[in-house]
Amino acid sequence: MPPSPSAETRAGPRPAAIASPLTPLLRVGGLHVTVGGGGAEAVHDVSFTVHRGEAVGLVGESGSGKTLTCRSILGVLPKGCEVSAGTIDLAGVELTGLTRRGWDAVRGRTLGAVFQDPASYLNPSITVGHQLTESLQVAAGLPRATARTRAAGLLHSVGLRDPENVYHRYPDELSGGMLQRVLIAIAIGGEPDLLIADEATTALDVVVQAEVLDLLAQLRAERGLSLLLVTHDLAVVAETCDRVLVFYAGELVESGPTEQVLRAPAHPYTEALLRLAAPGSVEVLPGQPPPVGAQPPGCRFADRCPYAGDRCTAGPVALRQAGGGRAARCVRVEEEAPS
Repeated sequence: MPPSPSAETRAGPRPAAIASPLTPLLRVGGLHVTVGGGGAEAVHDVSFTVHRGEAVGLVGESGSGKTLTCRSILGVLPKGCEVSAGTIDLAGVELTGLTRRGWDAVRGRTLGAVFQDPASYLNPSITVGHQLTESLQVAAGLPRATARTRAAGLLHSVGLRDPENVYHRYPDELSGGMLQRVLIAIAIGGEPDLLIADEATTALDVVVQAEVLDLLAQLRAERGLSLLLVTHDLAVVAETCDRVLVFYAGELVESGPTEQVLRAPAHPYTEALLRLAAPGSVEVLPGQPPPVGAQPPGCRFADRCPYAGDRCTAGPVALRQAGGGRAARCVRVEEEAPS
């Protein structure tokens, strides 16, 4: 099998999963997301759970459905997209169909988020400290003086040197890594149970990326924070996440403990991603994913798969349990799964 991706961009071992109760913090069930007026499905029947203190990575090509899945959880789908079916339960609260008041009670409190381009989520005409203070007043219900003191403490807790100076800076006066730390401070200000990080380190250089990922690991250890991490970098997943979810063409095609999945992938798509991520690889995955909304009769990866046969295209392929908490959407799993 292909080797696990290099982890040279990260410093230190992946933190151990924090013990979690039997009931998951997040439970996504049968999620369907449609785009456009024609009802084309960009996310098809996705189900997974996240436990308290657990870090779960979402990987896959652009357009695979991982970001739309996370934005469904956050209730911030792009215009023209909607959750057409399924459930999203966060700490006992059903998120689908929430009113604006309902979302105000969840976002910033139970649920936080950090995105790829922090500058686009900050007002350039207001100091970052003022924005952080305002977010604490809203999310935590703190009076302004208390929120001001708490904001300075948060800037220090996310590793910003001279936080009092940073507090009075405008976004364009800070580097990308500093802005990402400010956004993390805003995201954790209301002490959420779950943090969604959508390509949060993609635009950062490898040193700053390692620092931000180490910060997220520290927050997990200190606060019991659960993490849902969207990334294209398998090395980041290998060093950061307890479990991994592999998306392809809007479907979940493989899931399981990170070490097991990356060491011995059960789905050919995961195997291909590992080959592409191997150090020095110049391989290109031939072909293209099916267009959004396409519903081929069988496996959506069949026309790019070196193992494809008649069974792969005869009909829908279910996500099959493979033992050890693993599952894969592949007919070969039946042959390889333990009895």
